[in-house]
Amino acid sequence: MRIAVFTGSQLGPESHRRAAAAFAADLARAGVGIVYGGGDVGLMGLVADAALAAGGEVVGVIPQHLLDDEVAHRGLPRLDVVATMHERKARMAELADAFVALPGAAGTLEELFEAWTWGMLGLHAKPTALLDVEGFWQPQLAQLRRMVDDGYLAADRLAALGVVHDAAGLLAFVAGYRHPARKWTRPPAA
Repeated sequence: MRIAVFTGSQLGPESHRRAAAAFAADLARAGVGIVYGGGDVGLMGLVADAALAAGGEVVGVIPQHLLDDEVAHRGLPRLDVVATMHERKARMAELADAFVALPGAAGTLEELFEAWTWGMLGLHAKPTALLDVEGFWQPQLAQLRRMVDDGYLAADRLAALGVVHDAAGLLAFVAGYRHPARKWTRPPAA
């Protein structure tokens, strides 16, 4: 099994660094591989280093322009180089069995919402979760609950987004995951 990890290219607070490193090491010790953005910067680099140090499989996927900017992790056993950011996300989704977002910024949000939306549209049936370090995702979850309350998001879709606190919680969520029915379906032919 491989988990696609979306997280920041900045380090954030020390408590987030400790949580990200422990999470990655625990996944590695559980025999779960990590697919991530291929960088050696921020929490993403820290996640890769922690998983590698624990003997885990780590696959990086990076677009050529970031490789050219020298932000690629040069210590990875496998680094897939793609042409664009769109290809990066598609390749990560292809390689992963589930998705998790750790603390991060706009890029992390964009990756999370694309993966989650692809599931709603029936492009995959893979679990998507948030690693909620120190309540980091609570404001976003409040906004998502508002979307449910206002009728923009179905409650079962929000319920299908996991909120976990550690690797064991993520693995339990993935093991018990039941994907909601596709958002859009064509009526049966008459």
